[in-house]
Amino acid sequence: MTRFRPLFGPTLWFLPGVALLAGLGFWQLQRLQEKETLIASVEAGMKAPPVPLADALSRGAEAEYHHVRVTGHFLHEKELYVFSRGARGAVGVDVIAPLVQDDGSTVLVDRGFVPEALRDPTTRAAGQVAGEVALTGVLRLPQKPGLFTPAANRQARLWFVKNVPEMAAATGVTAPLVLIEADATPNPGGWPLGGRTQIEFSNDHLQYAMTWFGLALALTAVYLLYHRSKGRLQF
Repeated sequence: MTRFRPLFGPTLWFLPGVALLAGLGFWQLQRLQEKETLIASVEAGMKAPPVPLADALSRGAEAEYHHVRVTGHFLHEKELYVFSRGARGAVGVDVIAPLVQDDGSTVLVDRGFVPEALRDPTTRAAGQVAGEVALTGVLRLPQKPGLFTPAANRQARLWFVKNVPEMAAATGVTAPLVLIEADATPNPGGWPLGGRTQIEFSNDHLQYAMTWFGLALALTAVYLLYHRSKGRLQF
């Protein structure tokens, strides 16, 4: 017959400790479900056919990573740049340009990457398409600067994160707080190089959950072994 006579002191710290560890484990399981739902939504959006931008905007944040199509003309003279890296780590920028749509509204478009040597628009004049264009791309929400993100160099029109509100204000146009990342359709002259949307979702929540549950089990084992060493747990 098992006899267990718990000690007050160890039990006082054991119960909240194991409850906290187990709670963290269940929280990570909840985060796992949320992340899997998000990833499934993104994958479905990336595979779905493009829809008009207005339709996507009506869905709010749920429309991120969905393909959209727009028609209009670029304001090339207002283009901005975001520090980026191309193939094999080549240093360059993503070219951000306002697109005035047929209804007069404006949206910011990430036209794609150019190496640093081609940042000056005159070096890639063929790609500065005049007149009406039709393009498709992936709808993205603004990126928030991190703690160590360098401040924008407004004189050079250079940003280090796709901070849409700041960039829209710098262009002097009114635009929705979204960004369209152009697809891989080639531009005249080959630049900018589109189709660079990256989907990077870490999903380590199951591993984290198992770690917290493991710590809860380890704490329980220590608690029981301690009582056994004191003769308070007998089998």
